[in-house]
Amino acid sequence: MNILVATARTQGARANDYHFCTEGELVWIGLMCRRGQDDPDGSCGCGRGFGGLNSHKATTTAMVADLPGFTRADYVLAIRSSLADQGWPPSVAEEIADDQLGLARQWPPGTVIERRLDYVQARIMASGKT
Repeated sequence: MNILVATARTQGARANDYHFCTEGELVWIGLMCRRGQDDPDGSCGCGRGFGGLNSHKATTTAMVADLPGFTRADYVLAIRSSLADQGWPPSVAEEIADDQLGLARQWPPGTVIERRLDYVQARIMASGKT
């Protein structure tokens, strides 16, 4: 099953990159504040980042990974736990999981992606191409 994980690969390709997640931790596209929505390249950064499910920190680069044996139920549980830890309603975990899994299915494992608001694109495809 393809899933998104934090990666430092390609960090620095953009001047406003950041990587505060734990390398390889599960990530998701979280909620955005008004500043992030108004200017994804601004100082907030939530309009261009992926949130770590465990560290609750963020990164501007995520990688598609195939985690053998990891199931949708495992992912829903990880999201539910992360939401509860952060004070968000865990009842939306299944919907978020399905959205994120649909996103990860678009690319082969090893692809590094970035985002600007709702636009997500590959920085480096698994084949090494940009």
